[in-house]
Amino acid sequence: MHFSNIALATIATVGPLANAHGTGLPQILGLDVADERARSLLRSIGAQLSEAGHVHAAPVEARQSTQSPKECGEGIGSCPAGKCCSQIGYCDTTDAHCYSPGCQYKYGPACAENNPPAGTNTSSIPRDKVGSVAYGGEGIFQCVTPGTVALTYDDGPQTKYTEHILDLMKSYNAKATFFMTGANINKGQIDIKFADVIKRVDSEGHQVASHTWTHLDLSKVSSLDRKNQLWMNEMALRNVLGKIPTYMRPPYSSCTKESGCQQDMADLGYHITNFKVDTDDYNQNKPEQIQQSKDWFKGNITKAGATGEKGDKWLTIGHDILDQTANNLTEYMLQTLTQLGYKAVTVGDCLGDPKENWYRKADGAGVSVANNTQGGSQSSSPSGASSNSNQANGNPASSSLPASTGTGAMLTTSMSTIAVVLLFAVALA
Repeated sequence: MHFSNIALATIATVGPLANAHGTGLPQILGLDVADERARSLLRSIGAQLSEAGHVHAAPVEARQSTQSPKECGEGIGSCPAGKCCSQIGYCDTTDAHCYSPGCQYKYGPACAENNPPAGTNTSSIPRDKVGSVAYGGEGIFQCVTPGTVALTYDDGPQTKYTEHILDLMKSYNAKATFFMTGANINKGQIDIKFADVIKRVDSEGHQVASHTWTHLDLSKVSSLDRKNQLWMNEMALRNVLGKIPTYMRPPYSSCTKESGCQQDMADLGYHITNFKVDTDDYNQNKPEQIQQSKDWFKGNITKAGATGEKGDKWLTIGHDILDQTANNLTEYMLQTLTQLGYKAVTVGDCLGDPKENWYRKADGAGVSVANNTQGGSQSSSPSGASSNSNQANGNPASSSLPASTGTGAMLTTSMSTIAVVLLFAVALA
């Protein structure tokens, strides 16, 4: 992304956010949760999707800081129905007010966190644990199948870039894993806008996995809100594919034992999937920068003379919402893997996990229809059932649950302030 001088000055005030990799090669990341969380915050706020106009609305949010009094939030109350509570406490329906992660969903009925996809919620689906891959726990950082590299992409789908990556994969006879978010960064619900892309990912033999509904920090929210993040994403994917994934990647690589996240993921039947090689592509999304990501990628997978022929194996991370990743880095990675004798495979394949273990069958699909309220949807379910009928039964993933339970937790105040300033700066760039 392109940062203005204002953005750069802002980043400079928070050193850990600006110094993602430092200098020197190669670098293998994935174990430093705090570093990944900081870098992912910048990326998730600044990534510019060609199909979403959220960046252009950012100055509205920045100008709110001069308004008084605030209209919503802790100690103030909730917005009226159909409106979002912005990160700094104002009610409206603009992209800036409804931007998630950041929209205060406990106080904003129209925040994406309060608007589940259509159909029956997935909380009652049996979660049998099969196969040899661990569920929950600290997560997976490395492949086990010799000579394989699992290329993974977070934060999509995004039609233009994801489709191009799929074209490249087909031309190289390669497979990848796509950790999909359901409704963050104002992209709309994925079962409404991106069904064709999701179907293509699946039909061409790639792996569909979960990256949660709106990219919340799973270590910072309640157990119920955490589960809602997975259930809602499952509902969207179920509406498209008729099945839900068993692999997930926690946003910001944050899923601590102390918070209960690791146990919740185990209870939900998820393999927590981290990574060993970070391309840092979201910090290198310019033509003159992306060589850095290429160098990190190749430097890692050739470390100490590693090659595919020698049986080395790697698990990588990139992002299919970025121009340079789709149009530059991905083909370089595929060319490099071919030259070094590696095989590009899915995460499931690189772990030796049979394909039938990657998903669970899920019935109860509904059809979601977009409406004019940013972050909201109108949902219809089979047999005329309301998409919110689960609320009456006390089940999660209903549209008002996170607000009524009062259990959700937001990003810290300091991070929220940084996010707002960065949004404004990116828009000015």
